[in-house]
Amino acid sequence: MVCFTGLVHQDPDGSLVAMTLEHYPAMAQAALEQIEAQARSRFELHEVLILHRFGHMLPGDCIMMVATTSPHRVEAFKAAEFLMDYLKTDAPFWKKEERKNGSDWVGSHADDETCRAVWAK
Repeated sequence: MVCFTGLVHQDPDGSLVAMTLEHYPAMAQAALEQIEAQARSRFELHEVLILHRFGHMLPGDCIMMVATTSPHRVEAFKAAEFLMDYLKTDAPFWKKEERKNGSDWVGSHADDETCRAVWAK
């Protein structure tokens, strides 16, 4: 079993005050079900659990969790990484970072996109 819990990050300078995630429930649920089906078709898995919060969160709060079980650890780790990379880049959640000097909607980072691109091969 592999379990990963993601937290709302805090910048080294401490400027992040909060993060708000918005979504359309039916769209998000359908997208998560689709990516779970893709993971099941790519990897030998027993169980998959994807949890993703929405709403107002503070730095250090749990934002998401992915758990995978497989008869082989390599498959469980790869599947969890695949799901996490999807959640960081393509899941239909919109993030607004609230900072000490203002707020802004944010997208995925370049290194997240690089990780996600590995799975397109």
